[in-house]
Amino acid sequence: MLREERLNYIINEVRIRNRVLLTDISKKLEVSEDTIRRDLNHLDDQGKIKKVHGGAISNSFHVYTYKEEQIYAHESKVVIATKAHRLVQGGEVIIMTGGTTNLEVARLFPKDINATVFTPSLPIAMQLLEHPLIETIFIGGKLSHDAQISLGGDAIRTIMGINADLCFLGMGNLDSQFGLTEFDWEVVQLKKAIVESSKKVVALTISEKINSSQRFKVCSTTEIHTLITELDPEHPMVEPFKLKGLEVI
Repeated sequence: MLREERLNYIINEVRIRNRVLLTDISKKLEVSEDTIRRDLNHLDDQGKIKKVHGGAISNSFHVYTYKEEQIYAHESKVVIATKAHRLVQGGEVIIMTGGTTNLEVARLFPKDINATVFTPSLPIAMQLLEHPLIETIFIGGKLSHDAQISLGGDAIRTIMGINADLCFLGMGNLDSQFGLTEFDWEVVQLKKAIVESSKKVVALTISEKINSSQRFKVCSTTEIHTLITELDPEHPMVEPFKLKGLEVI
């Protein structure tokens, strides 16, 4: 594979998944980790990604600014957010994970909806402060430099004390057979706790993340109640999830 092809592949993976591992890219492209490390340094120097320890994250992960042009598949995520709002009637207790899709859900919450929202995501917590009728409770703990979410025992203990009406669960990989998976073990533990503490689990994802899997499992497909993508509910890509009993919006 030519270098330019590698660089384009890396950029695309970071845009879709928000966060990638150097080792995963190396294995998928069958080149050395040193080669991928040089590629990441080059892309970071150009401002196309942000290189972090062990991999890279999207430039859209930023606490203080909101820039539509930096959010991959922004229009699709707006569609997903609009669909997600239909599930909120008012007065619910909601848990929201991190990610740019959930950031759109938080940004576009209708101004007349009141709810109590718990989140371990610092960017989402700050975005929710723009909505005066939403009581925002930030779940504290060890803050991840990369994903800007709280992780670890303190965050999990807080989550386990919540009895949420629903959660909006962002994700990196979803497969109808393998379920929801991630590559970060600490993120997996956090999301497991969120699933267990929620009466209704709502998975939010752009269709490009469907039919992909990673090394660590968060939950099975049947533990998810509702799947929201930008696709029409009758699209063939979501049919396997409907056969598993999921509501598809």
